[in-house]
Amino acid sequence: MNIIIWVILGVVVIGGAIALIVAGSRVPKDDDDPLASRLAEFSERGDLVSLEEIELSQPLMERVIYPALRRMGEFSARFTPQSQLQDISIKLEMAGNPGRMDAGTFFALRLATTLGLPAFLGLIFMISPSRLPIMQIALIVGGAVIAGYFLPTMFLKSKIDRRQKEIRNAMPDALDLLTICVEAGLGFDAAMTKVSEKWENELALAFARTIREIQLGKTRREALKDMSDRIGLAELTSFVAAVIQSEQLGVSMAKVLRIQSEQMRMKRRQRAEEQAHKAPIKMIMPMGLLIFPSILIILLTPAGLIFVRLFSDFM
Repeated sequence: MNIIIWVILGVVVIGGAIALIVAGSRVPKDDDDPLASRLAEFSERGDLVSLEEIELSQPLMERVIYPALRRMGEFSARFTPQSQLQDISIKLEMAGNPGRMDAGTFFALRLATTLGLPAFLGLIFMISPSRLPIMQIALIVGGAVIAGYFLPTMFLKSKIDRRQKEIRNAMPDALDLLTICVEAGLGFDAAMTKVSEKWENELALAFARTIREIQLGKTRREALKDMSDRIGLAELTSFVAAVIQSEQLGVSMAKVLRIQSEQMRMKRRQRAEEQAHKAPIKMIMPMGLLIFPSILIILLTPAGLIFVRLFSDFM
């Protein structure tokens, strides 16, 4: 029993460390250079410091762990097929690029978890006073290898789902604001800028990146298509296709945006109704395992005590 507790504790610690390494305490912005910020901080205080002191003042995450993962990623990328690198790169873009990782760093992280988790469990088995059979140890270590291999992929999939859900829920309100801005006389690009300034969510960040790409020379059609590919959401793909088609055919942009907004709101209402219909089915299991036994205990315990008292009197 003690060794099982140690194993569970080890899995929890390793999982927390992996999540901390991948996500970090915060996701830095694209223009956030830690060395430049530290140098500006020391310059404002008037301190004379060397580059080595500035680097040592950085957190351990940015000074040691991220560079080690990048070196491992560069090494693992040499032996990884190009198709897998492209597939992971697309998924990282869809997840919002958590931790500013590239495909090589992701494969390095997966290699570290695949080797680190069974190594940690093996160390626990070595120092534990109780001994398990070799077959059980082999099964646990093999399960740890499989879990370590799939853990980063599951984390990436959860980030993609969470980001897509946030964008899907924010689209109706964003399209309403786009419609109001376009009907008030603003251009489509200026309306997207207003939306990106109004909120601080994933959709606003995607709009802001698209506007920056347009300002740097991309056509609106290419920038919108790239935004749709980066998010991978069917609702957003439909919206982008409608905007591009209206631009090509000369249809009123405000009318197209209003139609798209109504469709998004109808889909959001349908999803809410679907979740409401699923709720009673999901409640059956906790009610059957937790609520009903408690109710039976509360209702039948007094009757049981009365029966016990009566039988004790007769005996």
